[in-house]
Amino acid sequence: MSKKIRNPEVDHLFEAILTLKNKEECYTFFEDVCTINELLSISQRYEVAKMLREEYTYLEISNATGASTATISRVNRSLNYGNDGYDMVLARVNKNEE
Repeated sequence: MSKKIRNPEVDHLFEAILTLKNKEECYTFFEDVCTINELLSISQRYEVAKMLREEYTYLEISNATGASTATISRVNRSLNYGNDGYDMVLARVNKNEE
């Protein structure tokens, strides 16, 4: 993980997130912590990552999610050169859906 974000405040946030027990608690917490646009942007990037891993084209992803090609490109760069966070979560979600 990038040293730029590793600090006690981020640790506290992640510890708080890890206490959430279900989707309803996530809604309650994240609606207080994030603006609607921030939450929608994060969820859009996650959808883009899922679709990229499913080999959709940029045009298909843009049409389905409303994401710009710049956003799709940034997510793709994270998938290819990042810390594998998207892949870790996508694998766990896919495993839970089986």
